[in-house]
Amino acid sequence: MQQSTETREKKHSAPISPTATHAADLQLADRYGVSRATVWRWVQRGKFPKPVKLSPGCTRWRLADVEAWEAEQGGAH
Repeated sequence: MQQSTETREKKHSAPISPTATHAADLQLADRYGVSRATVWRWVQRGKFPKPVKLSPGCTRWRLADVEAWEAEQGGAH
């Protein structure tokens, strides 16, 4: 059996637009250099702002909440 030399590629999202008001989990994961699972884990542990459900299947974070959290951590990204 031949071994695959392909590596699983990391998903990247579009950068957060300067005019955006909300961000997806993948965008936040890219922003902080972590996995999507880590973003959700932070939420579960109360270490990151809770997201809002905009519609079925569409959960996003308010950028104002994320930026306030960043300021509390001692610096913006």
